[in-house]
Amino acid sequence: MINIPFSTFTPMHNEIKADMQACFERVYDKSWFIDGEECRQFEKEFAEYCETGYCVGCGNGLEGLYLLLRAFDIGEGDEVIVPSNTFIATALAVSYTGATPVFVESELKTYNINPCEIEKAITKRTKAIIAVHLYGQCADMDPILEIAKKYDLKVIEDAAQSHGATYKGKKAGSLGVAAAFSFYPGKNLGCLGDGGCITTNDRILAEKAKAIGNYGSNEKYHHIYKGINSRLDELQAGFLRIKLRELDRWTKERQRISQRYLNEIKNPKIILPSVDDKNTHVWHIFPILAEKRENLKSYLQEKGIGTVIHYPIAIHLQNAYQDLGYKKGDYPIAEKIAAEELSLPLYYGMKEDEIDYIIQKINKF
Repeated sequence: MINIPFSTFTPMHNEIKADMQACFERVYDKSWFIDGEECRQFEKEFAEYCETGYCVGCGNGLEGLYLLLRAFDIGEGDEVIVPSNTFIATALAVSYTGATPVFVESELKTYNINPCEIEKAITKRTKAIIAVHLYGQCADMDPILEIAKKYDLKVIEDAAQSHGATYKGKKAGSLGVAAAFSFYPGKNLGCLGDGGCITTNDRILAEKAKAIGNYGSNEKYHHIYKGINSRLDELQAGFLRIKLRELDRWTKERQRISQRYLNEIKNPKIILPSVDDKNTHVWHIFPILAEKRENLKSYLQEKGIGTVIHYPIAIHLQNAYQDLGYKKGDYPIAEKIAAEELSLPLYYGMKEDEIDYIIQKINKF
C-alpha cells in the first residue's frame, strides 16, 4: 500500500549526515556546550541571512518572543495585539509577561492578521503588535508599521514559520523592530531538538534580550534583570549552521511542490491558499480549506496520504484563555480556518509520482 507521510526528515538528513556527525564530534571533543564559538558563528551567519545587524540564540521561538516583550518592559497591565489565527505560543509569550493578548481577526486569503482590524483593538494599554508570518508567508507589514508609528507601538515579528520569506524584497526578521524565530525540528530550518533566536538591528535591544535569557546577567554572577535560562546550545547551533547553508535549496523544492499543488489541484470543494504579490512564500506548510475536512482527511488517510490540522481550535476558544471571556462567534474567520484547514504533505525529497498521486486523489474527492 502507498504510504506518503505528512513530513519526513530522512531525504534531507541523509544528504548532510556526514557533516552533522562531524559537527557532533567537533563539539564533543571541545567539551564546550553552552555559549561558545558555534553559537557565535551561527548568530553571525543567521543575522546576515536575515539582513539584520544582530541575532541572539535562545531556547525556542516562544522564549524568543518572551525575551523581546521583556526587553521592551511589557508586563502586567499592558496589552499586546496578536492574530486570532496562530499557534498558541504567540499568545502564551504575552501571558508569561503578565500582559494580556488582544486578538485581532485574520484574513481568509493569507491566514495572516488583517491590518484593517488592528486599529479598533488599540487601547491606552496597548504596547505592541505581534505580526505572525504564518505558514511561511509574511504579514502585510506596511500598514501594520504605519499603525504602530501612529500609536507609538512596537512591532514584533513572529517569524517561527517563515525562515527566508520576503515582503517587498526584505527578509522576514528584518521588517519590524525585532523578530523571534523557532528552530523546532519540523521548521524549514530546524534543530535536532529545540532552539530559537531573535533578530534585530537594535544593538541595545539585542544585548538586553540576551542578558534576560542568561539569568538576567550580562556579566558572570552580576544580574541586572530577573531573567530566565533560554540559550541555544553549541550542538544545535552547529547543526543549524550546516542546515542554513542548504536552506535556500530546500526552500526552492518546497516552492516547486507547492506550485504544482496550486496549478494542478482543481476541486471546487477545496480552497487553495493565496500568495500576496508582495511576498515570497517559503511554504512551511501547504494549507487548504475544506468544509468537509474530516471526510477529506479520512479519505486521504485511507489512500495512504498523511495530513495534519493547523490548528483545530482557535486560541480565543482554548480552555487556557477562557478567563478572557471570549465566546464562539467572536472571531468567525479564525473559527472557520480552525474548522476547515488541512495541511498536505510537503517536504524536501518528495517523489514526482507521490505528488502526482496526492493531486489525483484530491481531485477525485
